Order: sequence, then structure tokens, then C-alpha cells
Amino acid sequence: MKNVLFILSILLVTSIMSAQSKVGTIDIDHILSQMPQFTSVQSELKTYGESLDNQLKEKMAGYQSKLEEYNASVDSFSETQVEEKQSEIFNLEEEITKFRQNGIQLMRIKEDELKRPLYQKIAEAMDVIAKEQQFTQIFNTGQDGNLVYLDPAFDITDAVMEQLGIEVKE
Repeated sequence: MKNVLFILSILLVTSIMSAQSKVGTIDIDHILSQMPQFTSVQSELKTYGESLDNQLKEKMAGYQSKLEEYNASVDSFSETQVEEKQSEIFNLEEEITKFRQNGIQLMRIKEDELKRPLYQKIAEAMDVIAKEQQFTQIFNTGQDGNLVYLDPAFDITDAVMEQLGIEVKE
């Protein structure tokens, strides 16, 4: 009898808790990819990446030039000049390595900067839909999502896209 009462109390608590919350899902990555502004973000990122690539090429060309100059004239340099030239070449190598590492970070920063207004629009539209449909929780099912089961009836992705004026394609 205790087991039956325990099970009934668990079921009652579970039903009360589920009645108090409404869970929904959204695929933010999908919405982002469908926004008209996303193509300009991609274009700006491509241009920025090309600019970084060009800067790297210039640094590589300067390094290559210094290295060729050193190799061609090393026999005529004094020991002090050899050390100076080697130090200069090593510094250029370090600068190139740092630039490559920073380039990756700079691309991420630029991407975040360009996408931030789009994410803000999605968040605002999601907030409107969540309040209208009385959701208490919404999980992202996109690339960074972590759901293992999803009932499509609670996915508000299409509703948010409509709220943003984006045509929903089946």
C-alpha cells in the first residue's frame, strides 16, 4: 500500500510540474541561415578573411625576401651582421605565427560582431512567440543543441521565422 501511495504521489507531483511549464524548441541556426541579412554577413566575413589573407601574404613575402637576401649574402656578412639578420628572420617567423593565430581569433570576433544584431532579432521574435504561446522553456535544437527527443508540435522555429517576415519553406 505504501508503494501505491508513493507512486501516486510521484505521478501527482509530475503532472502538477508539467502543467506549470511548457517546453518548446527552436532551431536558431536554421533561422539565421534563412534571414536575408545573413548573405551580407557572409559576404563581409569573406571580404574580411581575404583582407587578413592578403596581410599574411605580404608578411610572408617580406619574410621570403629577407630569407633570400640573407642566403644570398650570408658569406659576406660579419658575425654581428649574421646574428642581426638571423634575429630579424626569427622575429618575422614569430610575427607570422602570431598573425596566423590572431587571424583565427579575429575572424571569430568579426563573425560574432556581424551576427549579434541577427541573434538579437531572433531573440526578440522568440520572446514574442514564447509569451504569446505561454512557453516557459525553449531549447535550441540547432548545431549546439543537446536534445535527444523532440516533439515537433512544440517547435516554434517556423513561427519565429514568420514573426521576422521570413518565408517558411517546407
